[in-house]
Amino acid sequence: MNAKIKNITLAAMFLAIGMVLPFLTGQIPQIGNMLLPMHIPVLLCGLICGWQYGGIVGFILPLLRSVTFGAPGFFPTATAMAFELMTYGLVIGLLYKVFRRQNVLSLYGSLISAMLAGRAIWGLVQMIQLGVSGNGFTWQMFMAGAFLNAIPGIIVQLLLIPGIMVALNRTGLIPYQKQQTAFSQSES
Repeated sequence: MNAKIKNITLAAMFLAIGMVLPFLTGQIPQIGNMLLPMHIPVLLCGLICGWQYGGIVGFILPLLRSVTFGAPGFFPTATAMAFELMTYGLVIGLLYKVFRRQNVLSLYGSLISAMLAGRAIWGLVQMIQLGVSGNGFTWQMFMAGAFLNAIPGIIVQLLLIPGIMVALNRTGLIPYQKQQTAFSQSES
């Protein structure tokens, strides 16, 4: 199968998963807000399909879900999430591709970097949208929204994403890439 068609199909699947996954936790909004269910398919899309697809799915998903189902609320939540999830998909896809060897260590490095970058972008967008005045977006709001309230979701992501990727590697569906260095290529 053509790689581009395969990636488009997989990206569409990740978008669909991102649309329905919040329904599993949405019955109790506090749990859904803590588990961050839309983040998981975006991170997987960036890893499996590449940064371009991860970024596009990440940007579209919260906006499409907001317009379709009314959750998350469009402004300021879905608009900030669009940039946050786009950053997740872009960063995890780029970093994972750059690593000389793809393995669990490079996977965690890419995942943690993407999670930090996405949260920073979310905070920046919230500052732009809400302002930084006394009634706007505060440091306490950033820390609560990006880290403290998200601890359960962060833990789920740190366990689930690598677990899925290791399982896909073991089955041969998404094998780790072992890129050769220029030195090892010249020895062949």
